[in-house]
Amino acid sequence: MRSYAAQRALLAVVQLAVLSALVFVLTALLPGDAADMRFTETLTPEQVERLREQLGLNQPALERFFDWAGGVLTGDLGTSLASGGPVLDIVRSSVGATLVLTLATLAVVLPLAVALGILAGTHEGGRIDRAISSVTLALSAIPDFVIAVVLVAVFSLRLGVLPATWVGSTGADLVSQPALLILPVAVLLGRTVCLLSRQVRAGTVNALNADYVVQARRLGVPRRRILLRHVLPNAAVPGVQELARTGDTLLGGVLVVEAIFAIPGFATALISGVEARDIPVVQGLTLVLAVAALIINLGADLLCNRLVPRTELLR
Repeated sequence: MRSYAAQRALLAVVQLAVLSALVFVLTALLPGDAADMRFTETLTPEQVERLREQLGLNQPALERFFDWAGGVLTGDLGTSLASGGPVLDIVRSSVGATLVLTLATLAVVLPLAVALGILAGTHEGGRIDRAISSVTLALSAIPDFVIAVVLVAVFSLRLGVLPATWVGSTGADLVSQPALLILPVAVLLGRTVCLLSRQVRAGTVNALNADYVVQARRLGVPRRRILLRHVLPNAAVPGVQELARTGDTLLGGVLVVEAIFAIPGFATALISGVEARDIPVVQGLTLVLAVAALIINLGADLLCNRLVPRTELLR
């Protein structure tokens, strides 16, 4: 287990290094720069060039990359070209709402997906299984923004029972206004619950048909014990693996939902950074999201290896 964990951690470090270089290259390819975005009729081309020199934008790209990478290794994500403040402060100010939204979604997704998957798997081929499979398959085909528009139209505009936007609110406001979370979480639940429950169902069906479970039934082992001690750990493996892939999708979905509901999180900061060509901000926020995705995948692999150690032999 320790050897496997060390190998996966080393691979994650290599992936992060490659992602860092890729993030820098892609953001550097954006047309224009921060100096161009500040260009107005009151600024002459000479003044724009001096501004570009002050911001360090006239340095070679390779030199700027190594300066940025060196700062990242020490925990310094750079300085915003637009505000002049540390990028780390922008990350801290925007991570609250994004983190609350993500954790709230996961808190609902995990038990709901596991319950639906096990319920469908234990009734394989029956009405319950067909109903759950049909609904989840239909929901997984609907884009997040379509679900968001429909929910806002019904519950906010038509019925007026839920807020349609977070305008004027922050992550701290959730303590006094939890209703702000209902629609965004409902939008994110659609696809994630569908994907996870289908994988848990498949794992449940496979586990129930395994020889050791059939033998346990013959020996009269109680059904509840079979489900909890034998079926659930094995059914959880494909679910956990899917959770890693879903986690990546969820991070992208959170950004879409933040933009739709005007949530002051990573999406707002990213959009503002791109519009201002504030490359350090875009790079810093993107790198944080990449690290989060790597941690999710690493955690899922380690958990799968812990649940069913023989999976290590398959890698």
